[in-house]
Amino acid sequence: MIVPTKDLFKLAYGKYAVGAYNINNLEQTMGLFQGCIDSQSPFIIQLSKGARAYTNKEMLEGIIRSAEKVFPEAIFAVHLDHGDEQTCYDCIDSGFYSSVMIDASHDPFEENVAITKRVVERAHAKGISVEAELGMLGGVEEDIQVDEKNANLTDPDEAEEFIKQSGCDSLAVAIGTSHGAYKFSGGQGLHYDRIKAIADRVPGFPLVMHGSSSVPQDEVKRINAAGGKLKEGAKGVDEEQYLPAAKLGVTKVNVDTDGRLVWTRVHREFFLDKPEDFDLRPAGKIFMAEYAKFIAHKNEKLGSAGTLPEIRKALGV
Repeated sequence: MIVPTKDLFKLAYGKYAVGAYNINNLEQTMGLFQGCIDSQSPFIIQLSKGARAYTNKEMLEGIIRSAEKVFPEAIFAVHLDHGDEQTCYDCIDSGFYSSVMIDASHDPFEENVAITKRVVERAHAKGISVEAELGMLGGVEEDIQVDEKNANLTDPDEAEEFIKQSGCDSLAVAIGTSHGAYKFSGGQGLHYDRIKAIADRVPGFPLVMHGSSSVPQDEVKRINAAGGKLKEGAKGVDEEQYLPAAKLGVTKVNVDTDGRLVWTRVHREFFLDKPEDFDLRPAGKIFMAEYAKFIAHKNEKLGSAGTLPEIRKALGV
């Protein structure tokens, strides 16, 4: 059942984080829903601008609606990830999305506020929540590319002022994470002091953590052993840092890269072991099962596992 994103945030704030997972196809969607049912977790299904253009936005929306029927016990929200202004309007007008993200973080503060405010006004008129971003993460994700030297942490005072001026409902903050598979090379982790400083300025306001994949080195090694050439040693966010961050106010955690690694590992290993095979379905079935396990594991680390019964009760569904 699709529910408002803001409802999930109210129930999760300060206790656990809701996993926000990007999908691009049928296999990811099936694995995501199964993993969240297995772990009894609410979730946010994210469609990026790139995902909507990969096949056709109507196709992905149709897959999600079908999954909602196949898994009637699922509780989830539908979210646009990293949208520009026009894509946000398209999603708002579609009537399908629970929330949209307007990413104007690359613009000056005043322009970011102005763009976000326009999207907020349009979205709120239809009961849709808006996520904005302040501060810039380094790394690469789809068409987003920020050199690490230009990345900067979110300023707590600016965050408070930005929320007040823009009217956004949640804020993606730069707190030490990075986009993509090539992340930290040293011992860098989350800046808990920065999370707390921001949360202290805006108590009860949902913060969002992007670039939250952990880049498991076992996955990278298995991919490379099966013919891949991924850079080894790059570190993502330690999964043990998810829940402490959630307790401080991080209510939504975005995970994309790790899921792509699972897809790559499954398919490289399958066709390496069976070079004579050309049927996509056996590999797809393996991936769906592996992705479901991956999702359930992430939900455990986020602290959302096992919360579905109480959420259903609170929402009256």
